[in-house]
Amino acid sequence: MKLGILFDIENSKNKLAELEAETLKQGFWESKNNSSVLQEIKLLKNKITKYNKIENLLNNLLDMNNLLEEEPDHDLIKELLKDTKTLEQDIKDLEIETLFSGKYDSNNAIVSMHPGAGGTESQDWVEMLYRMYTRWAEKHGFQVKELDYLEGDEAGIKSVTFLVSGDYAYGYLKGEMGVHRLVRISPFDSGGRRHTSFASIEVLPEINDDIEIDINPDDLRIDTYRASGAGGQHINKTSSAVRITHIPTNTVVSCQSERSQIQNRETAMKMLKSKLFDMKEKERQEKISDLKGEQKDIAWGSQIRSYVFCPYTLVKDHRTNYEVGNVNAVMDGDLDDFMEAYLKMYNTK
Repeated sequence: MKLGILFDIENSKNKLAELEAETLKQGFWESKNNSSVLQEIKLLKNKITKYNKIENLLNNLLDMNNLLEEEPDHDLIKELLKDTKTLEQDIKDLEIETLFSGKYDSNNAIVSMHPGAGGTESQDWVEMLYRMYTRWAEKHGFQVKELDYLEGDEAGIKSVTFLVSGDYAYGYLKGEMGVHRLVRISPFDSGGRRHTSFASIEVLPEINDDIEIDINPDDLRIDTYRASGAGGQHINKTSSAVRITHIPTNTVVSCQSERSQIQNRETAMKMLKSKLFDMKEKERQEKISDLKGEQKDIAWGSQIRSYVFCPYTLVKDHRTNYEVGNVNAVMDGDLDDFMEAYLKMYNTK
């Protein structure tokens, strides 16, 4: 079948067989890279399962079409149209997965958001973006875990960091890194004037335990404080939140989502490892060539995407020129087409 060739199913099956054979070798479970092998096995199995679902659904649609040619049936036509839409979406989802070419695309993603200048207006924009990505994640079956949260003085969010867990979470979200621009009539302006706000988004792959990052404990400053965000009755009662500063690079991470200081410290160390690993990767790549598809240093005015609510409605990505007029759908998590356009551009560079 042509679809099998498009999605390289035979090679995927052969690769799966090789990896499963590797798990049977002596000493596999003691090796450092067994988690990456098991992760690849899981991804290949999921890909083959999705393809088999598409193939079965396609065969069912062909059978239904043949029946309708012999004898038209209104209910069967409705079922055919419904299943055709499902098939189109399933093929599109699997097609997007073929665009994930980065080494860490299959990893979970750590996302951090910060407002630009503008106080309450920009902080409210961060909250809108946080809701947008949460809705997108829910639609794809990803888990979202808030790691650090600092609410705004009057409204919105001063900063938020969250973990998106699921297959290819980083692959989907890596293109969202950069500055996002909002144009709207401000609800905080009694004069009803139009305002422009900015927010920056950083996206990092969560680093697996099989990747070693050497961190000298003497290079760390660890502070504890009372958590300030929503998180249950334990919030604000004890100094369970943890902030870690890597002194040589002045890299700071914070976590307040867990119930104990020990758990928050462990999570914060994972965040720090991801940040330091990302810095090392960029330095290494820059010595060879510019990192493929990497964003430039975040600066106001160099936005990657604009969201316009007034005087017209438009969401436009300035890298791919992909745009849609339904801004409300985008803010409700309809981001797939933007992500697909970026991945296609990324893979043609």
